[in-house]
Amino acid sequence: MGGALSALDALCACSSSGGASTDAAGTASSEQPAATVPTQMEEGMGLDAADGVFPRAVIRYQGESMINAAPTNVVVIGTGQADALLALGFCPIGAAAPSGAEDPITQYLKGAHPDQAGAIATITSVGSRNSPHTEAIGNLRPDLIATNASGKDDADTLYRSLTRIAPTVSMHSTGQYWRTDFLLLADALGKREETQRMLDASTAEAARRGTALERTATISLLRSGQDKLHIFGPLSFADSVVADLGLARLKAQQFTDGVSQDISAETLDQADGDWLFYGVQSRDTAGLTGEKLWPSLSAVAAGRAVEVDHDPFFLNAGPTAARVVMDTLTSALSA
Repeated sequence: MGGALSALDALCACSSSGGASTDAAGTASSEQPAATVPTQMEEGMGLDAADGVFPRAVIRYQGESMINAAPTNVVVIGTGQADALLALGFCPIGAAAPSGAEDPITQYLKGAHPDQAGAIATITSVGSRNSPHTEAIGNLRPDLIATNASGKDDADTLYRSLTRIAPTVSMHSTGQYWRTDFLLLADALGKREETQRMLDASTAEAARRGTALERTATISLLRSGQDKLHIFGPLSFADSVVADLGLARLKAQQFTDGVSQDISAETLDQADGDWLFYGVQSRDTAGLTGEKLWPSLSAVAAGRAVEVDHDPFFLNAGPTAARVVMDTLTSALSA
């Protein structure tokens, strides 16, 4: 555990510079997004104990965990949980890696927490997010495990196995619930009140930074990965930051029946807007920018198509990722 400045504290200390001078690129309709991502702990979750008070019984999505003392050795299964833990000044002793990766800590987290580089380098990989190795987790002798109820081969069986090792806090670990997941993990660490204040301050800071930007310019979010194209709506993690900034979104991307929708190369125009922020999973950017319709997009023609870091925008959800998304958006729109 270290005394690192939290990502949210750093975010709240940031200030925007200048405003955007953008012209409408095309005739696409836009809407000012309403907040669709929960900002408070869900009813019945967590507990009412004050920060720093132990033992504490934390109610989470798969039951209740009794935590007898302040955790110091934490294992995390999701990158969003590693993101949140590092933002609170803790470093996990073990973490699961994204599918197809060996390193459990992604580059954006390493870059955001250079003061914890030594501790990050000692983190033990405990398998993949989908199928973590319970034996490896047990060998680390953790006093808290953070897991998620989604994206697992057998979440219930895994959860039961983990609870036999250490108190286990189960979260959503999807972009829509990144704030409530952050609060739930903070609750287990005895830092819920502190974390709520941090979240409230960062939301207020986003609103302030947003006033310096051209809020009528429409924002589009596009991901290219595994031979598919996806546009992202209000339930996505990145869009929660767009909403905090008060930026406009395309009506075509105001769907609420899922986090994202698939589009084809032939319907790439559905991703067009005044600004297009796109990420490429395979890092084969040419595969996307080489599509026939790409140069015809108004955002591309106007020089307002911005390639972004794929991990914090579209794969991971946490306070550090939120800072990356906010800084990327405000930097582009205030240039």
